[in-house]
Amino acid sequence: MKKSMTAGYVVLSALLSLLTLFSATVNAERIKDISSISGVRTNQLIGYGLVVGLDGTGDKAPFTNQTFRNMMSEFGITIPAGEDPKLKNVAAVSVTAELPPFSKPGQKVDITVSSIGNAKSLRGGSLLFTPLKGADGNVYAVGQGNLVVGGFGADGNDGSSITVNVPSVGRIPNGATVERTVPTNFARGDSLIFNLDRPDFTTAKAMVDQINGTMGPGTAEALDATSVRVSAPRDTSQRVSYLSLIENMEVVTGKERAKVIINSRTGTIVMGQNVMIEPVAVTHGNLVVTITEDFQVAQPNALAGGDT
Repeated sequence: MKKSMTAGYVVLSALLSLLTLFSATVNAERIKDISSISGVRTNQLIGYGLVVGLDGTGDKAPFTNQTFRNMMSEFGITIPAGEDPKLKNVAAVSVTAELPPFSKPGQKVDITVSSIGNAKSLRGGSLLFTPLKGADGNVYAVGQGNLVVGGFGADGNDGSSITVNVPSVGRIPNGATVERTVPTNFARGDSLIFNLDRPDFTTAKAMVDQINGTMGPGTAEALDATSVRVSAPRDTSQRVSYLSLIENMEVVTGKERAKVIINSRTGTIVMGQNVMIEPVAVTHGNLVVTITEDFQVAQPNALAGGDT
């Protein structure tokens, strides 16, 4: 009786180990983590402005003087043509930001400020009112505020200097205010298209099967290895609830192709899990690497202290 129970425990343990191994190899991911909805995207914004209040680390570019003169004229101050304002504390900068989808007027976004001229550092500076435009030339946000600069530099009297990180680039958290909404096609049509982040026919088919199995046959269809069209209600509130259900469905993704990446500069070799190595011999100088396969297994008895 004890022997049969022991054998049963052994079989049960083996089955549990196989189930654990099988579950570890299944890559189930949510649809929202492996795809995006066509038309629902971020938009790049860019602007040109001035950073003031620097501690003598501004630039000497001619366009900085021109920009400063234009700005002062907006306040009713005219600088004579031959007068040099000697802008040591001012730097011309480019301002960039990413406008998230469905951003509404009044919301805040982060901005990155980068020196255009030869300014040594933007540390301690403040960005003046800067319009941020999209690819269509319209202003979608305005930026202003105090910069947070991670880098710094120091100079010695003997001519030595040290620089940590990049002091000519800074960020302003929540430094831009959205002024215009970017139109999207989210509420148009009777369907939406999901684009996979990594094109794969197996993943696209699995996604279609999962959606059709849950929402009903014919709800989704694969257009190619990247795009899956999904029928959706026209009502906006219903569409939001509908997509909330779909994007949280879990899909078993296809495995990556067998791939080997070699960095010849560092000598690093990275192999994917599907790469199989057959018997081979590699020689390089005095180094010899041999890979063989042996089908004869040495199995010690129950009381032996050796390993398989």
